[in-house]
Amino acid sequence: MYHSSTQRRHWTFRSEEELGRCRADANRKFRCKAVACGKARQSDSLLLEPREELAICKYYERKLLDFCSVFKPAMPRSVVGTATMYFKRFYLNNSVMEYHPRIIMLTCAFLACKVDEFNVSSAQFVGNLRENPPGQEKALEQILEYELLLIQQLNFHLIVHNPYRPFEGFLIDLKTRYPLLENPEVLRKTADDFLTRVALTDAYLLFTPSQIALTAILSSASRAGINMESYLSECLALKENRTSLSQLLDGMKCMKNLIKKYEPPRPEEVAALKQKLEKCHSSELALNANVKKRKGYEDDEYITKKSKMDETLPRHEDAGSLGRTLHY
Repeated sequence: MYHSSTQRRHWTFRSEEELGRCRADANRKFRCKAVACGKARQSDSLLLEPREELAICKYYERKLLDFCSVFKPAMPRSVVGTATMYFKRFYLNNSVMEYHPRIIMLTCAFLACKVDEFNVSSAQFVGNLRENPPGQEKALEQILEYELLLIQQLNFHLIVHNPYRPFEGFLIDLKTRYPLLENPEVLRKTADDFLTRVALTDAYLLFTPSQIALTAILSSASRAGINMESYLSECLALKENRTSLSQLLDGMKCMKNLIKKYEPPRPEEVAALKQKLEKCHSSELALNANVKKRKGYEDDEYITKKSKMDETLPRHEDAGSLGRTLHY
């Protein structure tokens, strides 16, 4: 499962610094392209800095979660987690100045529905956009146009291991093997809140799903004043494995720090950065000539609209089948 997965081998990183270097490299590569094409200078103030790109990504990641949270029919958490992970991975190696996050985030959600076998039609999907029918059709055209690009940029690594399954596993384990805690369900709400908040950080790129799930459980227990030391030492057999216990505690501390220091971009900052971003995607600066900007899906106020049924999205049985050209 996870320990033999592409997620562990290719998408779990050693440190926040390593993630920062990946994002800085993506920014630098775009700048080099812009300079080589004669569309900008290296020091051009129109171009976004890496920290500004990260702020834009945070803004659109929040928009992605908002879109998924009000999606009709209700979107399973695993699909939301997969879409979010796709978005994070994509912008580790690509710049928002080259590929606009507004359409990439929708493409991530659309692809996640397929991979996690959440069967909604394409009409249902775009029916959740606050657009008229022609606008929805144009949005779908853009999504389909970007889908193969997204798959390629993810290196065809489409299976995402989320913390939700191990989270449920730990609750079952507490119910069956830890009688000292009479009702483990009391931990669920606060743990769910932890998982929601940690999803906004880089934790999914730094820690295993089981580490994140267990940290959610222990954080919830701590807030409720419940001591879980005996569960760790006896049920999880960490009493004699001081190294694993120390690594677990260090990871928990790091995740809590990630949540503590996470700051969403301020509205006035977002407004200024979005203006710069749109200039980067103007005809004068845009490098992505093959992908046309279509009228009909050009603002962020998209949340939901009454859904409607149409053709069912094709399902793919595994990551390998998604490596082939997709037909609709």
